[in-house]
Amino acid sequence: MKIKALKNVKKRFLYSKKMKVFCIGRNKTGTTSLAKIFRKIGLKVAPQQDFELLVNDWYSNDYSKIIKKVKKKGNAFQDIPFSLPDTYKVLDKEFPKSKFILTVRDSPEVWYKSLTKFHSKLFGNGKIPTKEDLQNAEYIYHGWMWDVNRMVYNTPENDIYNKEILIQHYIDHNNAVIEYFKDRPDKLLVINLKEPKALEKICDFLDAKQTIEKMPWENKT
Repeated sequence: MKIKALKNVKKRFLYSKKMKVFCIGRNKTGTTSLAKIFRKIGLKVAPQQDFELLVNDWYSNDYSKIIKKVKKKGNAFQDIPFSLPDTYKVLDKEFPKSKFILTVRDSPEVWYKSLTKFHSKLFGNGKIPTKEDLQNAEYIYHGWMWDVNRMVYNTPENDIYNKEILIQHYIDHNNAVIEYFKDRPDKLLVINLKEPKALEKICDFLDAKQTIEKMPWENKT
């Protein structure tokens, strides 16, 4: 029964070219776990790094390449540049049949601790990364992490993970998303993946039969 249901879901999603689902929660809010859920219910998740390479386009407010890739690369999208301010507004207008999921953490404080812990592990040898650490980080391309920090946060160079600035950025992004979609509840789902019925809510929102019994946790910090 479950196998048959999953096949039906895949057919509905994969062959509906106008159906796009965007996870617009900030990094470290369960976006990788949500991508796994997308795959399990039959959505085709676009390659993350293909879009991360376009962060400069986002910064320049040029969405032409981003839109072009969205049209070709799949049905579901997450992380940069989709998690960055204003991208969702452009995509909402370009893909009117799309849906958006804003993933959140228990609190801004929890999000900040998760982000710094994850980056410390990847780029700081166990400590909060410095400017030099991000400049030398090998991800996407040499120094990409530093470029993103400048574009998104532009924190003091001697305090690049400034807690007050990063937390305010997280709060502002979430509030802006909720305000933008406030009159269209059918377009936006705000979800904390730790909620007891998170899987059920996601599947209901996407009109997908729930075929996953347990929440998948990826990159947990």
